[in-house]
Amino acid sequence: MKKNIHPEYRAVVFRDRSAGYAFLTRSTASSDQTIEWEDGQTYPVIDVDVSSASHPFYTGRGRVLDTTGAVERFNKRYGR
Repeated sequence: MKKNIHPEYRAVVFRDRSAGYAFLTRSTASSDQTIEWEDGQTYPVIDVDVSSASHPFYTGRGRVLDTTGAVERFNKRYGR
């Protein structure tokens, strides 16, 4: 790799405040905010809107669509 052209790759905490969930990973993202993690060290923290702890696909709280009504309307409109 060429020197001085790549962003710094370091440990960063991503936090989902709506779910009260945070995880430590490595990233090139930067932040002015910091948080003290479970290991006692301080890391930059990035707040995210959606994570696996709050997304309906992962939590099972997804919407159930009215497919029965949609099929009946289709058959009524276009069916023979």
